[in-house]
Amino acid sequence: MKIKLASLFAIAGLTLAAIDARAESLVDGSIEDGKAKALTCTACHGPEGNSANPLWPNIAGQNAPYTVATLRAFKEGMRSNPLMTSQAMLLGDEDMADLAVYFESLPVAAQAVKNPETVGRGESLYRGGNLETGVAACMSCHGPTGDGNPAAKYPALRGQHAEYTAKQLRDYASGARTSDGKTRVMRDIAVRLREEEIEAVASYVQGLR
Repeated sequence: MKIKLASLFAIAGLTLAAIDARAESLVDGSIEDGKAKALTCTACHGPEGNSANPLWPNIAGQNAPYTVATLRAFKEGMRSNPLMTSQAMLLGDEDMADLAVYFESLPVAAQAVKNPETVGRGESLYRGGNLETGVAACMSCHGPTGDGNPAAKYPALRGQHAEYTAKQLRDYASGARTSDGKTRVMRDIAVRLREEEIEAVASYVQGLR
């Protein structure tokens, strides 16, 4: 009887933990199902969602609403990448939700800034923008510590590879990436950034935690 009671308590505890994990996310998905579906993702993004290739993004700790929006953007052609587009085309809404809440539940790996010499410039841009060129402060959307805004589908940036962040800013500036939609908020900001500013703020973001 003691063994059965212990088992029941263990099962109840796991069930409550699962309910709590789902309640914390704005996306209705299953962490366990997402983990089972994530094998293909880990080939590029790492077994715990932290990529070893700086040009491939860390997705651990990324808010689920943004991840779902990103997968849909690849599936619907708003973003284009040979690898991601082919993978997203295979995913249904439930798959996207499950993967999103799974990776959201994982801790992002802490990193240091890429270039310590540009910390001051990067922090200034991130926290205050550039009034002279009309560049808004990054933290107004992405938060003081880069946690993002799940309700608005603004991504978490903390600990993101500097190389990946810099490429996204360049793609927004050139128009190669248009997933900011009709608001054009990222394109309008990125096109005003000088190359040295892109490098500095991307390096600073990598060290956020």
